[in-house]
Amino acid sequence: MFKDNTGSVELVWFAGIKWVLPTLKIGIEYVLFGKPTLFNRKVSFSHPELTPLLEFINKKQEQLQPVYPSTEKLKKRGIDSKGFRGMLRQLLIEVNGKIQEVLPDDLLTRQNFLDRANAFKGIHRPSDPSEIKKAQLRLKFDEFFFLQLKLLKGKKLQEIKQKGHLFSEVGNCFNEFYTKCLPFELTGAQKRVLKEIRKNTGSGLHMNRLVQGDVGSGKTLVALMSMLLAIDNGFQACLMAPTEILATQHFQSISELLLQMEIKVALLTGSTKTSERRIIHEQLENGTLNILIGTHALIEDKVQFKNLGIAVIDEQHRFGVAQRYKLWKKSLIPPHILIMTATPIPRTLAMTVYGDLDTSIIDELPPGRKPIVTKHYFDSQRLAVLGFMKEQINLGRQIYIVYPLIEESETMDYKDLMDGYESISRYFPIPKYQISIVHGRMKAADKAFEMKRFEEGKTQLLVATTVIEVGVNVPNASVMVIESAERFGLSQLHQLRGRVGRGTNQSYCILMTGNKLSSDAKVRTKTMVDTTDGFQISEVDMKLRGPGDIVGTRQSGLLDLKLASIVADAPLLNHARILAQQIVEQDPNLNKSGHQKLKNHLAELQDNSVNWGKIS
Repeated sequence: MFKDNTGSVELVWFAGIKWVLPTLKIGIEYVLFGKPTLFNRKVSFSHPELTPLLEFINKKQEQLQPVYPSTEKLKKRGIDSKGFRGMLRQLLIEVNGKIQEVLPDDLLTRQNFLDRANAFKGIHRPSDPSEIKKAQLRLKFDEFFFLQLKLLKGKKLQEIKQKGHLFSEVGNCFNEFYTKCLPFELTGAQKRVLKEIRKNTGSGLHMNRLVQGDVGSGKTLVALMSMLLAIDNGFQACLMAPTEILATQHFQSISELLLQMEIKVALLTGSTKTSERRIIHEQLENGTLNILIGTHALIEDKVQFKNLGIAVIDEQHRFGVAQRYKLWKKSLIPPHILIMTATPIPRTLAMTVYGDLDTSIIDELPPGRKPIVTKHYFDSQRLAVLGFMKEQINLGRQIYIVYPLIEESETMDYKDLMDGYESISRYFPIPKYQISIVHGRMKAADKAFEMKRFEEGKTQLLVATTVIEVGVNVPNASVMVIESAERFGLSQLHQLRGRVGRGTNQSYCILMTGNKLSSDAKVRTKTMVDTTDGFQISEVDMKLRGPGDIVGTRQSGLLDLKLASIVADAPLLNHARILAQQIVEQDPNLNKSGHQKLKNHLAELQDNSVNWGKIS
């Protein structure tokens, strides 16, 4: 029991009491720190921190006390926030005079930063609030600055040392396609992006470029024309897609576009027969195969190119960095990398922020395309949505209905596909309406049969899981209904929305959710309704999920930053990047005498792992 002049509270220790009792003395006044809880009209504190009042008063610095995270196991052994404070107090005494400065003297003076030793003291044992702010500013800057310095130095040295295949000519293949085979006039955005790619590949330096554009903006056409540049200069090209459906679609559309030209294109997926694989491998190695399109099968060790000049990666968020690295290593001189995405993943956005990845944006839709209208409805408004779906079918349109699960789950209360199919069948009865169903557990032949029925307009509704997230192209489909939309991430929602809006009719995306949404689900839903811009969506995604490890293989979660946040501390991030860039431009190897501290500290931070940041 703990008392003061306002009343009494209970102190509770669930375990570890044998470590606590010897430290407490009856009749001594203590200052109590902890989180109060109310149970049966009684206030209690679980595992509180207790400091004798006289000790607290005598130690002025203790009035500003850092809070350190702990775990229940540690707390049971007496190692709570107070325990950590004691250890850090002793550690600061032991390292006094031993903490080395890592920033150049002139930079420290110009920026008016605390020196590193005082920054560590100020963050752990501040004398006043202003010292905390100064210490936080210095330590946050260090995190941003050295991360920037590492990335920018690596990029600069790569530009100097890493040769790229030189595409010096715009030859017959490119020109013949442009004049005779182009299906429609290129938009201004497509022309701008092609010029950027042409400048990269014609410089003799390695290209690492992201092309962002919403579904239907013409990214694939830009990629094809980039591959034709490679062929004109005596190189091969490849395009890797995440699913067999999408790879097949790319193969069919590109083969059709190149029908009048003597360019050999092949498709390699998990379903490719052994006899066909043997021919593809042989033609790749002797150079008679110009373009190879496929799935993860492209990164198998058996797949060897004679001279791979450019590698295009579609829907990049579906591949792991290590997988893309294998493709990057298919040539002695790494091929130019062209990434296509409708929604940059947070990891890529972080790289874009730091300037490791050149970025091109296709921000125009081809003539006749209309922006997709996105609306949010709760389950209680379902009848209105079903009525709208009937109206669209009566106009001759087709509809996707996507579910997050195949069968009912006891642990997740989301609409499942089989239950949804039965409900839809009751509201849209046969024979007046025809319904297709597609999910990942179906055999490939059955899936292809159902998809073909929908593509040919024989069915008005397609009930599916996210198997149709990419690679489905039905211009007549004008409505995308996403059930339990709160279950999906922003990237998936944006990709699913991209399945409609491919024709000239006005298209709609309807997000169906339960009536109770988490705060993150509310943000995702509102973002989808408010914008169709992929970069805006990715920025929100980054705030919700974190930007990922930009020099590692994680693609979500927090960067390895202890204090700094690339969202909350964006101005400091930009400032650190500018300063790091100035140093790298003047001295990329950090060999100048004034940069020795930087070089030494950067070496301490370096590890021996693969620099995935080069792979994008």
